[in-house]
Amino acid sequence: MKPVRDTLRLAGLGLLVALSAPIASAQVAPDAATVAGYARQSALRLHDAAGRGDLAALDALLSGPDAATLLKARDGHGRNALHVAAHAGQRGAIERLARAGIGLDALENDRYDAVTIAAVADDEATLRTLLALGASASQVTSRYDGTALIAAAHLGHDGVVRQLIAAKAPLDHVNNLHWTALIEAVVLGQGGPRHQATVRALLDAGARRDLTDREGRTPLQLAQARGYREIEAMLARP
Repeated sequence: MKPVRDTLRLAGLGLLVALSAPIASAQVAPDAATVAGYARQSALRLHDAAGRGDLAALDALLSGPDAATLLKARDGHGRNALHVAAHAGQRGAIERLARAGIGLDALENDRYDAVTIAAVADDEATLRTLLALGASASQVTSRYDGTALIAAAHLGHDGVVRQLIAAKAPLDHVNNLHWTALIEAVVLGQGGPRHQATVRALLDAGARRDLTDREGRTPLQLAQARGYREIEAMLARP
């Protein structure tokens, strides 16, 4: 029976590896051609200025007669100017756009908001700006019905995780893969220092360790199966 069990275990690990790649790459930043195209389209002039962090151009556009239309404009991927600024880490532009009334919690075509964009990029400064301006840490985002916290936990972005916890992100949200932030930190993590710090932050905040994946496995059992001894020890503590 042992070879069969080992085969099934390896198959399961292969599935996790396959799943981790699309999750990590699901977010689509504007490519060079798209960015170059913003300047050539009058409807996307705000996107162009936001992505470049050109505050003078932003001020001129936001005080002009087309401001309301430009704030609502979307590119071919459904990004508004805030999404573009978040991808580029242009915090000054983000502040100008927020003051002008852009939707801080707007979702683009893959259902990412600016908070999740900053979380996936491990951009703590941009995330801090967005949260201070009133963007939500609680939205359900992405094709996986997840949250910014789940995405950050998956990637081991421990500083981002702590910011999102402080902003009252839902600790125990379950995505459509049936994983919480704590489970993703184990099953899609590397078991190294940053994922250990992520697990510690989630546990310290009160994340539930009894919630299981679809196969009924707890975070502790998942850590044991992967040989993540440091994380296993944290999860085993009462």
